[in-house]
Amino acid sequence: MHTYGLIGFPLKHSFSSKFFTEKFAREGVEAEYLNFEIEDILQLREVILFNQHLRGLNVTIPYKEQVIPFLNEITPEAQRIGAVNTIKIEREPGNMYFYHLTGYNTDYVGFKKSIEPLIRPGLHKKALILGTGGASKAVRQVFEEMNIPWKYVSRTGSDERFTYNEIDEAVLLEHKIVVNCSPIGTFPKDEECPDIPYRFLTHEHLLYDLIYNPSETLFLKKGKAQGATIKNGAEMLELQALAAWEIWSKQ
Repeated sequence: MHTYGLIGFPLKHSFSSKFFTEKFAREGVEAEYLNFEIEDILQLREVILFNQHLRGLNVTIPYKEQVIPFLNEITPEAQRIGAVNTIKIEREPGNMYFYHLTGYNTDYVGFKKSIEPLIRPGLHKKALILGTGGASKAVRQVFEEMNIPWKYVSRTGSDERFTYNEIDEAVLLEHKIVVNCSPIGTFPKDEECPDIPYRFLTHEHLLYDLIYNPSETLFLKKGKAQGATIKNGAEMLELQALAAWEIWSKQ
């Protein structure tokens, strides 16, 4: 029986484990999906060596960028993005110490397919990306390919990013898409939200939160109260998981 799994830290509320366990049961797939909560990316080697039936991994916070040096190969798309969230593990029969790791980015696929139907070309011309972690890089790549200028928002500023203190009415008027790629607002800390001036949001804004638990974060609630279009990360997660399974199940 093949094993698949997720590496990250912490992994208290994992979508992937439930999704794949139910998928395998529903489709009669002889496989299991396990969570590997590792405190250091160096533990990746142990996970692979001690789980000889492991054929694929999902990668979540904080390892989407840290994992890259441990891979034998990375797809051009993941290379451009600069982050990996799916690994295919190929083993040499009879040699437990030899394996080949290929890195992919399926966050990109999930985000693109889920946000495209909501984009109104004449209105949604610029985007703000809240947070600068691994997932934000896939979001950035999607906007670049859609020819939508974007700016990061983080605690520290630079030429390509705003600080949260710089987000005012003028910035929000210009940037009608706001995507939260930070973990702020995730259960159990669901009374928190990114520090932007929500009072300046309008019915022309699109707020997208990569968080899926809770299904309506405070970030989305505040946007909804201003009439903005809102969407959480549940569909993106499902789409990226299906894309990962397609990679793993191809021989």
